[in-house]
Order: sequence, then C-alpha cells, then structure tokens
Amino acid sequence: YGAHIVGYFSKEKMSAEDYNLACILTFPQYQKCGYGKFIISLSYELSKREKKAGSPEKPLSDLGKISYRSYWTHTLLVLLSEQSGKENVGIREISVMTGIKTEDIISTLQSLNMIKCWKGQHAVFVQQDIIQDYLKQKKRVRLCNGDCLTWEPHSMRKKNAEAS
Repeated sequence: YGAHIVGYFSKEKMSAEDYNLACILTFPQYQKCGYGKFIISLSYELSKREKKAGSPEKPLSDLGKISYRSYWTHTLLVLLSEQSGKENVGIREISVMTGIKTEDIISTLQSLNMIKCWKGQHAVFVQQDIIQDYLKQKKRVRLCNGDCLTWEPHSMRKKNAEAS
C-alpha cells in the first residue's frame, strides 16, 4: 500500500536540440503497465507548459522507439478523431496542441500512411477507418492530466522572481 516508485525520467533545463526527455526508466516489475507512456505524456505536458515542442533524446533504444511511436500514434489518432473535419488542421497546429515536434508527427503519420506530399508540403491525409479501428480497441492508456500538474517552467520562475 502507499506510494511506490515505478520509474523515473530526467529532463534538461535548457536543450539546444529541444529534447524534452533525456532518460526514461520504468522498473522491470512495472513494465507493460502503462507507466512508461505516462512518463512520456508527462514530458509532453511539461513541453506544452514551456510553450515549445519537444522530442526525446536520440538515438532511442528499440524499446524507446516502440514506446514513443505508441504514444505518438495514440495522441495523434485521438486528436484527429476529435476534429470535426470542417477545419484544416496543419502539422504545426498539431505540434502546438500536443507538444510533439513536427518531425515526430510526420514520421508517425507516415507510418500510418496518413501523410501526403503536396506542392512540396506535407499534408495530413486523415483516414477515418484507421482512426475508428484504433478507437474500437479501447486501449486503456495511462496519461498525465495536465490540469493536475503544478509545475512551472524554469524560465517562468526566473521571470516571476525578477518581477517580485
């Protein structure tokens, strides 16, 4: 009973490459329980608070690639399922909404065959059947609820301290 440490991650305060996570570990006895995806989602909630898109430190391990691709797929398909279809949502807008870097969005959508090149630009080609098939699986996914997060970015703490 009580609280248990299930894993951890590290984050650089300042990253020239926009890495939002440097190292992630879920303890073996808690793997395959969704905690890794929770930690990944927490890192993206932090990126959104910083008002910038992030990406994991490269190169990713094989398990890291699987975990991130799974998180990105879930996040993008859920987001696209919530769009009415009347508005055009671009990759940059998706990046702002999710905190995921555009390169990671593009590679994930390419793996889903949901991106086309048109006039030298990447265009999201939403395939409702892929989205519906994914949503039918009703996977239970542990994600960080950003509304419950009380973290403030380092840059904002400095500004608030200077203003005081």
